[in-house]
Amino acid sequence: MTDLPPLLLSRDRNLHGLSANDLAKRVRSGAMVRVRHGIYIDGPAWRAMKPWEQYRVRIQAAAEAFEKPTVFARHSAASVWEIPTIGFHHPVQALTLKNDGGRSRAGVSRHFAARADLKVIRLEGLLVTDRIRTVLDLAAFSPFAEAVVPLDHVLRPDPRRQLPAITKAELESGMGSVYSAAATRRIRAAIEFADPASGSAGESWSRALIHAARFEPPVLQQRFSDADGLVGYSDFHWKESRVVGEFDGEEKYLKSEFLKGLTASQAVVAEKQRENRIRALGCNVVRWDWADLKVPGTLERKLAAAGVGRRRTRSAVIDAQNRL
Repeated sequence: MTDLPPLLLSRDRNLHGLSANDLAKRVRSGAMVRVRHGIYIDGPAWRAMKPWEQYRVRIQAAAEAFEKPTVFARHSAASVWEIPTIGFHHPVQALTLKNDGGRSRAGVSRHFAARADLKVIRLEGLLVTDRIRTVLDLAAFSPFAEAVVPLDHVLRPDPRRQLPAITKAELESGMGSVYSAAATRRIRAAIEFADPASGSAGESWSRALIHAARFEPPVLQQRFSDADGLVGYSDFHWKESRVVGEFDGEEKYLKSEFLKGLTASQAVVAEKQRENRIRALGCNVVRWDWADLKVPGTLERKLAAAGVGRRRTRSAVIDAQNRL
């Protein structure tokens, strides 16, 4: 993650020549923001941060506040690992080794974990669950569509952190006897569905919602060519329905690795030209973005309107030996 802005701890205010009244005045003026009791950050820097960056700061602030060693888990561990998750309003999450049902205190939700099979990693100065435990916990305790996102991510190598891909066999093995039977079923279902071909968190979430809405499974990263050569690769392709689906995340028009030397406006024009060439091949093209995914039913309505077929029910399947 990009270097976090420095935190100012109230107990260190004298080192900066500040009194308690000085801090209170700066908070009232907006020059500083109180992240949690006794911990502050520069106001303009805070307001310029994305929600997931602010969440990472909250984790750091919690770590600074606690005197005893604290192991961060679930969404908080994922944030430190830079594993994408869905949602911006998760509490800071940590483990407790006392089997008292877990507890929440000072803005931190604590979850029980047995010492056996618990692997703790020191990362960026924090203690976190290892990658496998982190994504398995998310699969165990998150809705299916959200659980798929981090699983898809770890099935691919992480070049930024120089981490190898995790295999499905490693994920299966990592479950051990940690989870209840119900949680194990949820994890297995998410692992089975996970696919490293999803190119982003938005595509992963889309694919899970598509599955939950009982649409035909799309082909991911389908190559398209015409008489002029390669057109490109689609996010989703339903061959039988002749529909191409494209998820428009903001990174497609903002991040350099996606722009490939183009300006944002040039990228928009290039994408429109690419869409026109795909349409000329006889495919309908439907697009959606983060806002569509956040409103239940919106993606389903768009795909239905575009003509994407639904999966057949068991009673509708007919084979050569069992004809009507």
